[in-house]
Amino acid sequence: MFELTGADQFFVQEVIKKGVSAREISRAHVLNLRNKGYTIIEVADILDITPRTVINITNNYEKGGIEKALKDDPRPGRPIKFDDRVKSKIIALVCSDPPEGFDRWTLELIKEKTDGHIVEGISKESIRIILQEHDLKPWQQKMWCIPKLDEEYIRRMEDILDIYEKQYDEKKPVICVDEKPVCLHEDKRDPIQAKPGKIKKVDYEYGRNGTANVFCAVEPLQGQYKLQVTERKTRNDFAKFLASIERQYQNAEKIVLVMDNYVTHFQESLINFYGEEKGLALWNRFEVHYTPKHGSWLDQAEIAIGMYNRQCLGNTRIPDIETLNKKTKAWEKIIKKKKVVIQWKFTKEKAREKFNYGEKINLSKH
Repeated sequence: MFELTGADQFFVQEVIKKGVSAREISRAHVLNLRNKGYTIIEVADILDITPRTVINITNNYEKGGIEKALKDDPRPGRPIKFDDRVKSKIIALVCSDPPEGFDRWTLELIKEKTDGHIVEGISKESIRIILQEHDLKPWQQKMWCIPKLDEEYIRRMEDILDIYEKQYDEKKPVICVDEKPVCLHEDKRDPIQAKPGKIKKVDYEYGRNGTANVFCAVEPLQGQYKLQVTERKTRNDFAKFLASIERQYQNAEKIVLVMDNYVTHFQESLINFYGEEKGLALWNRFEVHYTPKHGSWLDQAEIAIGMYNRQCLGNTRIPDIETLNKKTKAWEKIIKKKKVVIQWKFTKEKAREKFNYGEKINLSKH
């Protein structure tokens, strides 16, 4: 069974965090995953490398130690150079869609489409260097969305930013609301707990037990948090969560509510569940402000959910809704006691400077 020494475990983690060579970082990830008990095939699949590469790295470690595993031996001769014409064709290929049946370009796939077609005798290492020179990583992707800066977007954004700039008023507390789906996963085998010099090991295989939902409300200026675990996030679930917020702030004259315009986040949800009279009366206790489309980043509840996700959920597998509820209640109790205030620093002035829309759109009505 493959195993790193205690000192090498620490060194590998440092290389992963602070390594300057992409190749050394990749090799450190191989050693780290193998040390955690992942099989050769699993490591190759996770890191998108060949099983032979995983075997070579682990064999080098067992024969020559950490330096042998992470670093290359000096190579004789000068590397083959490719002219700009060849490089430009390779870059154009990588910037196009991959072949039918493939989700992304890999070094192996690029070599297949390059060697003998664009140039003769090119290696995967040469391709890697060319991609590195042009800062291309075709195996990575990032989700993005540029907001449409029309008058509706700006009106809603500046409305919320105005709210955030106001001083705290206990008669009109500002509450931000959002929700988070949570996947329920069950360990097939009990984890091996950590020991001195050895990290906790979790089996690769797990069972899927469906999903749950966690509603989150935060009062940013006071550091007050409210979380509620539900099986789903239906209109009825939202109505009940909003009612629980109203009870918590029943002494307020009005509750200023910030949230996105998800399909359940409207007064119809309360009317359908509580009836028209009670539902409408409950809805009128709130002063509702919606974030613009693609503007959910303006909802400070997303920050609270990020804290909850990192500190409470982490990478631990949660098998059922009962366990999720127990962990959530424990975290909520601690975070409310600490009164962690959210320091929101993005102002209306900074928005106008960042998005540069002051001269393009008439702001007189905002």
